[in-house]
Amino acid sequence: MASRGGPRATGTDGSDFQHRERVASHYQMSVALKSEIKKLIYTHVGIWLLLLAQMCVGHLKLLPHDQVAMPYQWEYPYLLSILPSLLGLLSFPRNNISYLVLSMISTGLFSVAPLIYGAMEMFPMAQQLYRHGKAYRFIFGFSAVSVMYLVVVVAAQVHGWQLYYSKKLLDSWFTSTQEKKKK
Repeated sequence: MASRGGPRATGTDGSDFQHRERVASHYQMSVALKSEIKKLIYTHVGIWLLLLAQMCVGHLKLLPHDQVAMPYQWEYPYLLSILPSLLGLLSFPRNNISYLVLSMISTGLFSVAPLIYGAMEMFPMAQQLYRHGKAYRFIFGFSAVSVMYLVVVVAAQVHGWQLYYSKKLLDSWFTSTQEKKKK
């Protein structure tokens, strides 16, 4: 073998050791999945901040209620959905499996469950809007139920992909753990 500054071994140009310089696939996958999950978490934080702003404006009466409606009931428990995202971010530096599992479980409880409840809570108002064209709550001139259904759909996709990528990341971490035990 050749050192950085020293002489090379006779009969080699040093390129026959390049196969040892590859990064294992589960490490590459771990880095890629962490990146995707971080993007989804930042998107979730954006949605969360918009809902928080709507709730603050509605409760503090900074704008008239015909411009920004009072929040629906599902929005209050959804505010807890920031906790699973923080747990997910905390799991990344040391590949902490327990934090990632807690993040996945609490995503179901604090993120997905309020979204399902919100879709059911707003369904009668959405039905009235689309059957009779009557809306009683507005957000900047748009029907509040339409805007909030759009938020629910986007948030459900964000959390769904976050859970999917978290599961793949968990599998990747288990693969690397199993390989370490074999050695």
